[in-house]
Amino acid sequence: MERCYPISVRLSGRKCLVIGGGKVAERKVVSLLECGARVTVVSPELTPYLTELSASGQVEYRQGNYETSDLAGAFLVIGATNNDYINRKVAQDCFARNILINVVDDPPNGNFFVPAQVRRGSFSIAISTDGKSPMFARRIREELEKQYPVEYGDVLDLIGELRLKVIKNISEPEQKYDVLKQMTDDEVMQLLREGQYDRAKELVKNAYYRSRSESQDSSG
Repeated sequence: MERCYPISVRLSGRKCLVIGGGKVAERKVVSLLECGARVTVVSPELTPYLTELSASGQVEYRQGNYETSDLAGAFLVIGATNNDYINRKVAQDCFARNILINVVDDPPNGNFFVPAQVRRGSFSIAISTDGKSPMFARRIREELEKQYPVEYGDVLDLIGELRLKVIKNISEPEQKYDVLKQMTDDEVMQLLREGQYDRAKELVKNAYYRSRSESQDSSG
């Protein structure tokens, strides 16, 4: 199997189609909604939770079997039925239209894979085996989840917020680079590894406010 090119795709506002209404489809729908996608589900039946999502208007639901016309306007498609024939038909139709298609539990019949993922807010780690062993990727994900708790996402949010201020308020390229580097220097990373998240946040803030103070002193 050839190697895959890893990317992160923005799905906000885009139509994403899920074929299938079982538990696997439900998980896929939830992950798509978390990324802001406009989700349409096609299936004869839905799980209770997918029924709730449909009733509340969070997903669009067409009851029935898959038809090629369901692909109209779709940016990304996930085949999640328990019928191999239907999944292959969905994939073939997507290939013919250059639409991204993932067939759950049958990687060769799609053109992209969904990696195992550790997500902490905007901080995420994706583990891919190019479709060779999802179980191996899952085991690595479970190990990484223990190493990177939710607080990593909180620290990243702070860095992202201050980074925008650095870009806006510091015009000198070298100073800008130095400040951004200090926000993720060895001491900050070591504190994160030790679980000292509040102290790590203090260092990140100090890097920014120290730069502001130096800028004011130089301008004065």
